[in-house]
Amino acid sequence: MREIYLDNSATTRVFPEVADLIHHIYLEDYGNPSSMHHKGVEAEKYLTQAKHTLADILKVSPKNLYFTSCGSESDNLAIIGCARANARQGKHIITTNIEHPGVTEAMRYLESEGFEVTYLPVDGQGFIWPQQVAEAVRDDTILVSIMHVNNEIGTVEPVEEIGEAIKKKNPKCLFHVDAVQSFTKIPILPKKMHIDLLAVSGHKIHAPKGVAMLYVADGVKIRNIIFGGGQQNGLRSGTENVAGIAGMALAAKMLCDDFENENDKVRKMRDTFAKKVLQIPDVRINGPLGEHISKTTPESDTLAAPHIVSVSVTGVRSEVLLHALEEKGVYVSAGSACSTHHRDVKGTIDAIGVPKEYRDGTLRVSFSVMNSMEDAEDAAAAFGELVPFLRRFVRR
Repeated sequence: MREIYLDNSATTRVFPEVADLIHHIYLEDYGNPSSMHHKGVEAEKYLTQAKHTLADILKVSPKNLYFTSCGSESDNLAIIGCARANARQGKHIITTNIEHPGVTEAMRYLESEGFEVTYLPVDGQGFIWPQQVAEAVRDDTILVSIMHVNNEIGTVEPVEEIGEAIKKKNPKCLFHVDAVQSFTKIPILPKKMHIDLLAVSGHKIHAPKGVAMLYVADGVKIRNIIFGGGQQNGLRSGTENVAGIAGMALAAKMLCDDFENENDKVRKMRDTFAKKVLQIPDVRINGPLGEHISKTTPESDTLAAPHIVSVSVTGVRSEVLLHALEEKGVYVSAGSACSTHHRDVKGTIDAIGVPKEYRDGTLRVSFSVMNSMEDAEDAAAAFGELVPFLRRFVRR
């Protein structure tokens, strides 16, 4: 049975070249980058090179990059670290009601510390609009946190326009963007987009788990939330994951070297799959991709991430369909993998108003450059076979 892995928004398979580099570092250049001897110096060179590679992609200075263990840690450091550092200026924070748990749980924690958090609603396609954010910004607003690409339905938020609106209303207010689902898939330039803090994660881009990054702009007041040996200028203590960091930089470079062509291939797979599953009765595509598929306009396509499809069916629960697909070698997700322990939280699907009869049958299908058009076609065929079959067993 051929394996068709379409859960790339949860995690990706590591590029073979990245695995080879990590293997070499583990066995040969395994020194602690804080050590003063030759092994330590060699390890430190990997960190320096990684910073320059990633900084070049983002068009920022290497000194503004800090390495963490995961996207959630990067989000927590940005949100909690900046909230505490800027509390004298104000205690009001703004976010949306469709953020990743790494953001929402940090917000809830800050509420317990006395901060006030405004959770802005999104429209039926998952968009938050610049004017909506600007109207919520106050003189005592110290931070706005909005993800670039929604991890469940693929909505691409207008972060550049939002950043501009925030700075126009309150220049001192910081803007944090979770770019875990957009980095290497959609152009993102923090300086151009008025972004003060940007979080990315390695295992979403064919690098290993356990490594991520946070961009912190010049002049941003932020406090550390991990205490220890004072690595990375004291902002993030702990021995750096040299192999993971080097692997993340290599994976990012590989994806960005042929950025447009690689993402165009992924986009075509996504569209092929979406169009085929829409031929099944009582199936819908959630978010802006649904409009793009129906209208096939270039303008609507820019509003949807190239790799994510949120598909809902009636008459079949998502878990049942997920495991039926798994038996055919097709691996998808029943939502964000980071929310699997919070089954009571419906998140984005509820927030955008998906009709009740579709909500329990929602799956996320996510592609990568390691997939093929054959994967997209075969996965759609599996949907087309299984959905009608499974509906026969539903009591009406």
